[in-house]
Amino acid sequence: MPSIADARTSREPVRIAHLGLGNFHRAHQAWYTQRANALDAAHGWGIAAFTGRSARAADVLAAQDCVYTLITRSAEGDSAEAVQSIVQAHDGSGDRWEHTLADPAVAVLTVTVTERGYEPEAAHGATSGESAGARIARGLAARARASAGPIALVSCDNLNGNGEVLRRAVLPEADDDLAGWIESNASFVSTMVDRITPATTDADRATAHELTGYDDAAPVVTEPFSEWVISGRFPAGRPAWDAVGVRFVDDIEPYERRKLWLLNAGHTLLAAVGLPQGHETVDQAFADPQCRALLEQQWAEARELLPFDAETTDAFLSALRARFANPRIAHRLAQIDDGSLQKLRQRQAEIIAERMDAGDEPGLASLAAIEAWGSSRGFDLPEALDALKPGLARRVYEH
Repeated sequence: MPSIADARTSREPVRIAHLGLGNFHRAHQAWYTQRANALDAAHGWGIAAFTGRSARAADVLAAQDCVYTLITRSAEGDSAEAVQSIVQAHDGSGDRWEHTLADPAVAVLTVTVTERGYEPEAAHGATSGESAGARIARGLAARARASAGPIALVSCDNLNGNGEVLRRAVLPEADDDLAGWIESNASFVSTMVDRITPATTDADRATAHELTGYDDAAPVVTEPFSEWVISGRFPAGRPAWDAVGVRFVDDIEPYERRKLWLLNAGHTLLAAVGLPQGHETVDQAFADPQCRALLEQQWAEARELLPFDAETTDAFLSALRARFANPRIAHRLAQIDDGSLQKLRQRQAEIIAERMDAGDEPGLASLAAIEAWGSSRGFDLPEALDALKPGLARRVYEH
C-alpha cells in the first residue's frame, strides 16, 4: 500500500521550530505555512516540529517523512490535501532541540503547549520532567552561545496576551546573562488562533486512504473555518502568512477576547453541562435545547464586554452556530474537558470578573457552567469558584 510519504514533492529548509506537535498545529500554523510556501517555492519555510510530552507523535510522523493528510470536513463532504511544510519531527527532550534553536537559519519558534503547559506543574507531565519555559530557555541559551541572531517566539495557545504569558514562562528559567540576551534578541509575539480540530480516529485514517489512495497513520481532521491574528515583531523574517489570510494588527486584545469568550467559553460550557447529560460531541450538546439555551445566554452576557459593533458580533456568532452544529466534525466534549481547570479560569471566571468590574451581575450562564463543572468533581459552587480564582466566590456572593 503506498504511503503518504510518497506525496512529498518538496522539502523546504528548516526556518521555523515548533514546540507542541499536535493536531492543532498541523491543521493551523503548518497549513498556513504550506499555503505561503506555495506562493514562493524558491524561499520556502520548513518546520522542525518537537513534541512537548510523549515522543509518539514525532515517531509516527517521522515514519512517513512528516507528510500527512489534512481532511477538511464540512457539512457537505470531505476534501483532502497532503501537507508537507513539516520537514522534521523530533522528541522535544532530545539534543536536536538545542541544535535546531542554535541554527541561524531558524527565525521563528511557534509554540502550542496548551493553556496548562505554561504552569510550573506542567513539567510533571513531560517526558523529560522539564517545563515548556525551561525547555525554551535551554534552546535560547544554545542560540546565544552560537551567536545565531534574533528570533521571534510565537505563542499559539488560547490565552489572553499569550506572547507575554510565554515571556513570563521563559525569563524565570534564564540566568542574568541569558535574560539580557533574550531581551535584546527575542521578540514575544501574541496571536489569536481559531480552527476546530478534533482528535483523529481510526475512521479518519480510513477516510484519508479513501480520499487519497495513500496509507496515513497520522491524518488530521479539521473544519473549513480558520483564523489567525498576529501582533508583534519578527526580527529575522517570517513566511508570507499575510498573503494567505493571516491578519497582522497592532492591538490583538479585542480578537483574543472575542475568541476566548465566545468560541472557547462556548466549548467549555457545552463540555461542563453536556457531559453529565450523556452528550459526547459539541454538535450533540448544541442540539440539546437546554444546553443551547444556556450557551445563547452566555453569549449574550459575554458580548457586552467586547468592543465590536453589533453587526460584527452577530456575524461572528452566526458563523459559530454553523460551526457548532456541523454534525460531521466530531469535536469531543471529553477532549475539551481535558485541562478544564485552566480553561474555565481563562474563560468563564474572567467573564464573571469582567462583568462585575463593569458593575454588572456576574452572569448566570457562566456561573451555571462552573457549577456543573464543580459538581462533577465534588465541589459546590463557592469551592469551584475559588478553585478557579481565589476570592472569586466572596466577590460573587457579595456583589
